[in-house]
Amino acid sequence: ALTASLKKEDGGRDHFYIGSNKEMAREFIDAVAMWAKAFNAAAEEICEEVITDEDKDILTFVVYFASGFKVKALSSNPSNIRGMQGNVTIDEAAFHEKLDELLKAVLPLKTWGGKIRLISTHDGVDNLFNQLIQESRAGKKDYSIHTITLDDACNDGLYRRICQVRGMVWSPEAEAEWKEGLLRNTATREDALEEYYCVPKNGGGTYIPRSLRERAARGTGKVLRFTGTPEFNALTESQRRADIREWLETVVRPELEKLPKNLRHCLGEDFARSGDLTVLAPVTVNDDTTREVPFLVELGNVPFKQQEQVLFWLCDRLPRRDGIKMDARGNGQYLAEQAAERYGDEVEQVMLSVAFYRENMPRFRAAFEDDELILPKHEDVINDLGAIQLLRGVPGIDDSRTRGSDGHKRHGDAAVAIFLGFLASKDDCHRYELHRLNRPAKPEERNARRQMKLTRGLKNEGGLL
Repeated sequence: ALTASLKKEDGGRDHFYIGSNKEMAREFIDAVAMWAKAFNAAAEEICEEVITDEDKDILTFVVYFASGFKVKALSSNPSNIRGMQGNVTIDEAAFHEKLDELLKAVLPLKTWGGKIRLISTHDGVDNLFNQLIQESRAGKKDYSIHTITLDDACNDGLYRRICQVRGMVWSPEAEAEWKEGLLRNTATREDALEEYYCVPKNGGGTYIPRSLRERAARGTGKVLRFTGTPEFNALTESQRRADIREWLETVVRPELEKLPKNLRHCLGEDFARSGDLTVLAPVTVNDDTTREVPFLVELGNVPFKQQEQVLFWLCDRLPRRDGIKMDARGNGQYLAEQAAERYGDEVEQVMLSVAFYRENMPRFRAAFEDDELILPKHEDVINDLGAIQLLRGVPGIDDSRTRGSDGHKRHGDAAVAIFLGFLASKDDCHRYELHRLNRPAKPEERNARRQMKLTRGLKNEGGLL
């Protein structure tokens, strides 16, 4: 109503509504007329027009504005929108039989500055509407995604408005009971999630096919493992530190020294203290923009301080280090906080959640589809990536455990570390360093020395930026 009421020089234009039935069209046009009156926009009463749709006369509705523009409801026949100019709203897009053809017809309207909006609940994970969302999250399309769940609507006052219209008294208890009734009375839990929480139905199975995982596992990187035995964990902290230092120098350093010094490197980490594994996944950003995991570090049943020792040793030596993402759930929060204290804003402490997986996992799968990832050729790595499952239409790590080739239990640990390392490599992250320009201070000048701390937590004494 606001856009159609404006003059052309002020950004006014026609607006076309495409719903799946006549009742939806009438309801939309009624709402436009109501808002036109509320904003005191000069508009005529609702008009009815007849258009020809596949040799049938179809009654449609339109509101004309004094600006010369209109808001008009059209049928979902793609031919009716061709040649038009203006904005388009496709309502319940997932339920249009010819959504692909309809999009083909409306997208040219963007040439003259028109906006295309697809609004819908989900209709299954394989529906084109959901595929467009997944491709947008993967960065393959430029659509802007807006997710509004029942909770979001209630937080914005939906149930309060219902109470106001129906003459009911609102209370938090009444709202909670109303929401619970909606969910309880839906046929199945999957239906409720799809209708009220934007989770497409019928989604299940492996998220990244094994063929794609095996194709990505074409690298020569090794999986470097250290297991904390009962004897090791019974040592003093200083003794454990010495053992870990020796392992890092003899096992990890040879692989670290193979890394190209001129390329950017990032790191992803998945944490576990016992039971599962802590995995550190360095990621090299190659000149051709592919992302390669040159090796993996796996720690099983290793105390917190020694995990911190390994993390710091590795991160301190990564060439052109440019981003670290760490699993900050549960006990992992300690290690993530220590890393943030040492490296500053370069570290992102990630709280893995359904929402985080939903927003970021499509980009990860797209990297497999586009041959952007090069991973160690190791069966445990391939199997860990298979732990990424579609759970009620949303990708995530399932609850099942597998047993690796070394006998340890695994819970998709390498998959999470590689996933976070990949995301870190995609972020715009810049590391600042200090270079000393002055001569070393004389003994009598040492009292005047000071520390400088930059946003990344880098420290230097008596230097200039």
